[in-house]
Amino acid sequence: MHNHGIGPWVWRRRERSRGDIALTYRDQRIRYEVLAERIDRLANALADRGVAAGDRVAYLGNNHPSFLETFFATATLGAIFVPLNTRLAAPEIEFALEDSGATTLVFHSELTDLARSGSWSTRAKRRFIVAGQPPVEGIEEYEAVVASGAADHRDEPVTLDDAALILYTSGTTGHPKGAVLTHGNLTWNCFNVMVDYGVTAGERVLLISPMFHVASLTNGALPVLLQGGTVILHEKFDAGRVLSTIEAEQVTMLSGVPTTFQMLQEHPAWDSTDISSLRHLTCGGSAMPERMLQAYEARGLGFTGGYGMTETAPGATAMPAHMARHKLGSSGLKHFFTDVKIVDEHGDELPPGEVGEIWISGPNVITEYWNRPEASEAALVDGWFRSGDLGYFDEDGYIYISDRLKDMIISGGENIYSAEVEGVIMELTEVSAVALIGVPDAKWGEVPLAVATLKDGASLTAEDVIAHLTGRLAKYKIPKRVVFVDELPRTASGKIRKADLRAEFAVPSTDRPADGGPRS
Repeated sequence: MHNHGIGPWVWRRRERSRGDIALTYRDQRIRYEVLAERIDRLANALADRGVAAGDRVAYLGNNHPSFLETFFATATLGAIFVPLNTRLAAPEIEFALEDSGATTLVFHSELTDLARSGSWSTRAKRRFIVAGQPPVEGIEEYEAVVASGAADHRDEPVTLDDAALILYTSGTTGHPKGAVLTHGNLTWNCFNVMVDYGVTAGERVLLISPMFHVASLTNGALPVLLQGGTVILHEKFDAGRVLSTIEAEQVTMLSGVPTTFQMLQEHPAWDSTDISSLRHLTCGGSAMPERMLQAYEARGLGFTGGYGMTETAPGATAMPAHMARHKLGSSGLKHFFTDVKIVDEHGDELPPGEVGEIWISGPNVITEYWNRPEASEAALVDGWFRSGDLGYFDEDGYIYISDRLKDMIISGGENIYSAEVEGVIMELTEVSAVALIGVPDAKWGEVPLAVATLKDGASLTAEDVIAHLTGRLAKYKIPKRVVFVDELPRTASGKIRKADLRAEFAVPSTDRPADGGPRS
């Protein structure tokens, strides 16, 4: 066996887990031996169509068996998988395809319009495969492609240092960057999850978050499949369906953001649903409100959490569930196979209690951004990844996140970088300056709000700004409100004081211009 990457994982498990269900999707139940054969067939079919080691295969679709099949088939060939966020706008999809140099795009039929608008202009240099019903005329159909491949298992030479995955993160300077995760990054993250979250054989994980987000794929699907468990796929979040699935499928693992757990607890079926099978609840994105903790504790459930990012695949720290109350507000301890330190502006390590930048090192941490040598050099120092986040350790080694140097907004679990949105708003010639900030929101945790100044004599409305952003950026990135002011608060050096803006606009006011553009 020359392939030491993640590609053969399911193939290796097929004998040990024969008869066991690997994937459940709607009324489909796919056994390990069936999944292994489908992955082999797809790998051979892609190879027959010219996909080779190092090539990029993109996927545009929500949670579906074809996502994981394409992922493992791509890895089997030593090629690189590029999952695309289905909530992005067409220009953002096209940027990722062009930047990654993807030669193949597998997309789900329900997203045909987005695939057309986001990639049809480059059809001549890209192969298209459509999954789901109905098929798209003139495009190869996914099941036919799978059936066309030989069932023989390929043994391509792949090492843990080879790239497996490119995940695009919104850029702090306005341009998304592709974080290159290797086979080793993914493998060691799985080991961290198994050790620190106690993921064992026979787990049944329900994925309610899309796998194009790193945590759903690498903290949910991959460690469970590595342990021979069952991955249950929901393509969209529906609280009632989630509750009924937990009871019917005896789900043991569930991850989400505070909003999703709140919607579950507020659903009419909450009290009558048997959720006693649940053992692992993980909440990310933002802190869980006290009343929500109490509601789940009343059902005998506690939450784990942690801190991390795409570049750490994604775990850096983990909070043990039994310590969540005692260390309220903390993001836990260093992952077992990962190191974390707090440093000052010179890179010197700080003692407990002192706030500094969080640096992360370990076999789960990326070593480069795709085709971004300058960004890679800036982010990585002597094997340490500079997170751009501020935090401190307490005397017991628990980490607390103080602030985000990168000025990122987390809305409903989605990351929004201010510079990206601000750059598009500044395309409007009437705008002289703009600042995007996050303001509290009961449902989404926080939502983006734009505060702008106009050039002398210029006229612009909030609706004009929203219209300019619509179709150019994902809807969740579009400001919930746009406010015009005479002057933005600035430091002596001219930098906008966003902390002042957050303090001023934290509570919405009815006398300010507002626009409630769509989110999803």
